[in-house]
Order: sequence, then C-alpha cells, then structure tokens
Amino acid sequence: MIEFEREVRTPHSESYSILEDGGICGRIDIHFQGANVYATLNLTLDANEERIQAIIDEADERLVMTADPYREDFIVTVWKGSPAGVYTDSEDDDDDDEEGGSTFRLGDLGQN
Repeated sequence: MIEFEREVRTPHSESYSILEDGGICGRIDIHFQGANVYATLNLTLDANEERIQAIIDEADERLVMTADPYREDFIVTVWKGSPAGVYTDSEDDDDDDEEGGSTFRLGDLGQN
C-alpha cells in the first residue's frame, strides 16, 4: 500500500514522503502551474517501471486530481537513487533520523 506523508505545502507546490509497507521508498515534489501540474519523483534504485507507474497513478488520483480536477497535463520527471541524508541549518535535529539516515547541519559541512 502506497501512502503519502506531506512534508511541506506552499500556495503552488507540495512535497511528500512516499511510504510503502511502512518504510520510505521515495519523495515527490508537486508544482501547480496554471493548467499543468509538474512533479519530480525520487525513488530508490530498485523501482521498476511497474512500481513507478503505480506511484504516479496514485499521486495523480490522490494528490493532484483532488487539488485541481481540471488540470490539462501531469508531467512527471523520475529520478532513481539512494538517500544521502537531510541537510539543515537547524541545531534542533538529531544526527540520525527515524529511517537510519543522517541529518547534517549545513554549518558543519567541510569541518572535520
């Protein structure tokens, strides 16, 4: 089962973590621009064509069409890779996130 957990929302865009079977399998950033909706879908390397299409279909049905049912086109750019971490200026974040990744403070980068 594919789930979407909203991370951020602006007047013209939204970002979601994508969860499958309780674990994060990717992220989607959606941008609403007039009659078209653009998205960047970032998935893990093991995502095959069938899985990619299933996630696009779910995002369209549950996220895009609910916001703009009269859109003309949904254009999705897909990237496959591995998570490298979360980078932030905040000192309140822990060094490790819930999924075992790392949170890096931007001011600490390049310092040993």
